[in-house]
Amino acid sequence: MKPITRRDFLKLGGAGIAGTAAIGAGLRGWPLRAMSAAEREAVTGLEERWVASTCLQCPGGCSILVRVVNGRAVKIEGNPASPNNRGRICPKGQAGLQFLYDPDRIKGPLIQRGERGSDNWEMVSWEEAIRYVAEKLAEIREKDGPHTVIYMNGRNRGVMHHHMGAFFKAYGTPNDVGHGSICEDARPIAHKLTTGWSHYSGYDWENTAYVLSFGGSLLEAWRPTTHNLQMWGIMRRGHPGRRTKIVYIDPRFSVTAAKADEWLPIRPGTDGALAMAIAHVIIKEELYDKQFVAEHAFGFEDWTDEQGVAHMGFKTLALQEKYSPERVAQITDIPAETIVRIAREFATTRPALAAGCRGSSMQTNGVFNSMAIHALNALVGSIDRPGGTMIQYGPPCTPWPEPVLDEVAKQGLAMPRIDYAKTRRHPLGGKAYQDVPDNILKEEPYKINAVFFYYTNPFFSIPDVKRAYEAFMKVPFLVSFSPFMDEATAHCDVVLPDHTYLERWHDDIIYPSIGFPHWSIRQPVVEPLWDTQNAGDTIMQLAREFDRIAGTQTAAAYLDWQTMEDVLKYRARGVWEARRGNIVADTFEEWWQKWLEIGVWTDPPYEFGRWEKALTTPSGKFEFFSQTLKAELEKHANGSMDDYLAELKITARGDEVFMPHYEPPRYVGDEKVYPFHLIHYKVITHAEGRGANTPWLQEILGVHVQEAWDSWVEINPQTAKRLGIEDGDEVWVESPVGRVKTRAKLYPGARPDCVYMPYELGHRRYGRWARGRGAAVNEIVALEEDQMAGTTGWYSTRVRIYRA
Repeated sequence: MKPITRRDFLKLGGAGIAGTAAIGAGLRGWPLRAMSAAEREAVTGLEERWVASTCLQCPGGCSILVRVVNGRAVKIEGNPASPNNRGRICPKGQAGLQFLYDPDRIKGPLIQRGERGSDNWEMVSWEEAIRYVAEKLAEIREKDGPHTVIYMNGRNRGVMHHHMGAFFKAYGTPNDVGHGSICEDARPIAHKLTTGWSHYSGYDWENTAYVLSFGGSLLEAWRPTTHNLQMWGIMRRGHPGRRTKIVYIDPRFSVTAAKADEWLPIRPGTDGALAMAIAHVIIKEELYDKQFVAEHAFGFEDWTDEQGVAHMGFKTLALQEKYSPERVAQITDIPAETIVRIAREFATTRPALAAGCRGSSMQTNGVFNSMAIHALNALVGSIDRPGGTMIQYGPPCTPWPEPVLDEVAKQGLAMPRIDYAKTRRHPLGGKAYQDVPDNILKEEPYKINAVFFYYTNPFFSIPDVKRAYEAFMKVPFLVSFSPFMDEATAHCDVVLPDHTYLERWHDDIIYPSIGFPHWSIRQPVVEPLWDTQNAGDTIMQLAREFDRIAGTQTAAAYLDWQTMEDVLKYRARGVWEARRGNIVADTFEEWWQKWLEIGVWTDPPYEFGRWEKALTTPSGKFEFFSQTLKAELEKHANGSMDDYLAELKITARGDEVFMPHYEPPRYVGDEKVYPFHLIHYKVITHAEGRGANTPWLQEILGVHVQEAWDSWVEINPQTAKRLGIEDGDEVWVESPVGRVKTRAKLYPGARPDCVYMPYELGHRRYGRWARGRGAAVNEIVALEEDQMAGTTGWYSTRVRIYRA
């Protein structure tokens, strides 16, 4: 090829300019604008469109627009029509294309013909796979009863929990076991006990002036991530003349800690003590909102019940010497003068809010920590007030039809659950996911014959994961709906692979955040790449096939629906009939088309001060003294409350039990043998355990420590020096339940008594991009719990570390 000289380049440039001028002359008077899709198609021959949908890389529910060119998705952007993510998405959302086009996706229904885990799969038709599963279920129901089946489920957003669960309820199993107990159920339970509603709280970040964040990494993985990232910017620069002060309380120096005004490196699990000390100062100095407490609080002052029994109030409890800043400083490692200053700032810089997340709630004392943190909001009058907490309202969808229960189903539903939720063992817990493997092994309260996995992977996501391999391999029949060969799916007997979220009809009701209703659509942006099927369609087909075999009516709750599109239209009629929000139309068909085009129905603004909704406790007020907790514990105590509290491993006695207070955290491992607290965390690329098979996310996994495609453990430099460990050394991290090998990263932000490992890596399966990369931290996390709530104490494990 002849080299291009400078003279040649200038000639070409001149010709280009002349050509542009000629085109400009021909278009004189036209506005300067981008070509439309139709114009581009005419010029290039490419068919282009943008399709509205909803991301599912995490539960944040960000509305997205997907660019599709000639039937192939090529770009994902945020949908500006959504007040949730406001036209933006995080790295996980951008990487959704690689989730869709993963070369290791399961390509059709599979039946295992060899030993479990052998990959001796036979691809079969959908009819054969569904018939095979239905026959097994009919056999189990007739022989051993429907209660011997477990439905384990995870991120089943929108309609999917009810829709999938309707079949299993009609079948007759009480074992609909969601993943919330290995997530953050402690917070919803705390809200139930103090405010009466059982869900996460929304926060009016946009209008607050002061934030105390207890273990909530707003800039990394606290959902909804994109919304929180934007709110951070507004808090810092969105209000002329006011900059929201953010105090971050967590053992780890995270990105959020680095960007906050102040970082308090608290001792793990002692958040409740700090919250109580802050309350102590606020009450002692009479800085609390006296009007809110007088009008909307119960149990603040000492009180006498209807039987004439005197009770201690929260004010008396919080003013006890054990909650003085000086005493609490010894517990938390936060100086007393800092506690006093923070308390005064929080109480006098209003509106202020206190929020807790993973670091404070996923502890053995998680419920009481969360109650203490939430009590701070009540003290400063920030419950359902601008700049404070909010309830997340949902859309007015058409109510679900009730399933038909025959006598066999009624008998099965009356049996105790496999996880003992809502029993004496876990009186406040709606589920205890992490307990399932141990109870299967003990055949307690009965033998299990089948387990179905939907959007969950207990072979990777529970503490001490070897328990999952031991337990589930004992179960005769395992079924997965996963589109990927994850660890659980690889050990199943049948796989009924779901579409990815970019190929299916689905919906999303927003994660608690903005308060007012927000309902978004997932619609197919491309045709299914393989012979997969929407799990919602599959469950309806399974119900009808089971009814044909068993002569039951489990499919009655599905009316005449054939596809998930039918289900969504049924639910959407209620929203159309409400005639409110951003989409209003004369006919349902017109409303439906607008929803598909816009992608989101929403109904702002949020109305504060609806006390009949915001405070639904027995007293109709914020309960510093939880009558609900008192009633639940008394119901299960069998007359001896002190014995029952000891059984639940609660140290408080008397009225203190029913109020926010500090319970010392419990740990697994002798401190002399295992001197370090193991802190595991999520980076912004963490896609709820589903991001390790995404190269884009692997490439930016550990930017703060310059690591990618591998795991690491963060360790304090002085601690490392004492142990003879240098940066980059391979090390063993060992707990009482196992050890993993990884690479040491010397991290100045690490507490000397803690080591820190990220989630996401260490898969044994899950495709070429994930398998065999890094260490799975859950292999060394020991099982410990908040016994009362049935929730996992994720930060209860002690470890030791040494060179490999």
